[in-house]
Amino acid sequence: MQTRAIPSSSEPLPIVGLGTYRGFDVEPSSPAYKQLPAVLRALFEKGGTVIDSSPMYGRAEETTGELLSIHEPRSPAFLATKVWTRGREEGIAQMEQSFKLLQTDRIDLMQIHNLLDWQIHLPTLRKWKEEGRIRYIGITHYTASAYEEVEAVLKAEPLDFLQINYALDDRGVEKRILPLCRERGVAVICNRPFGGGNLLTRLKDKPLPRWAADVRVNSWAQMALKFLLSHSAVTCVIPGTGNPRYMADNAGAGFGPMLTGAQREQLIDIVG
Repeated sequence: MQTRAIPSSSEPLPIVGLGTYRGFDVEPSSPAYKQLPAVLRALFEKGGTVIDSSPMYGRAEETTGELLSIHEPRSPAFLATKVWTRGREEGIAQMEQSFKLLQTDRIDLMQIHNLLDWQIHLPTLRKWKEEGRIRYIGITHYTASAYEEVEAVLKAEPLDFLQINYALDDRGVEKRILPLCRERGVAVICNRPFGGGNLLTRLKDKPLPRWAADVRVNSWAQMALKFLLSHSAVTCVIPGTGNPRYMADNAGAGFGPMLTGAQREQLIDIVG
């Protein structure tokens, strides 16, 4: 799998990861849980490492920690999670719980989710980064209505990562947010890369472009992800799934040539 350099450190990061929303919020006794070791295996075998979770994803952090603790050989995971509460002490307590649930003494990326109380949490994140408990810090959001505030925070604070919504049918970040991240040296993780789910439904009966094989794409999911990865400001995409087959297919977007400008425009026309 291809990698992109995290701007603040030059560390290479595999460009396709895994989101745990819904797919990992399952009980150990459920059939869905029994599929998840194979999901992680598909991610790692394809060269992916990024696993993104959050306290707001129900049991997802706990499930992730359980599965990584028994993964053999030693898991190569790049662990990302979030703080999503008000107040300094509440934030500290929530993040300490994330360390416990993920069964780790170091989290690669801690993000302030939806900018909630970001001015309060950011000093704690900076301190923990200095102490080595977390390696990178960032912010997240998922709606266009928040872009103005996201932009203001990016301009005001040095950050390692922004996680933001970006999809073939949801391209609002292209105008100001992505250029600003490139200018400020902020890595970009794309959430909701399938536009919330209906994008693939709309595309499933359409034929892939004739040039799909030239860029090593054999599914619309791969094409939708490769569209995002073909933007120079994007570092990683994190499609969520609890299905090993989907994980392997998604990871395929991390291989082969990226799209040209003309190919990207053709996809935009197809979506309409």
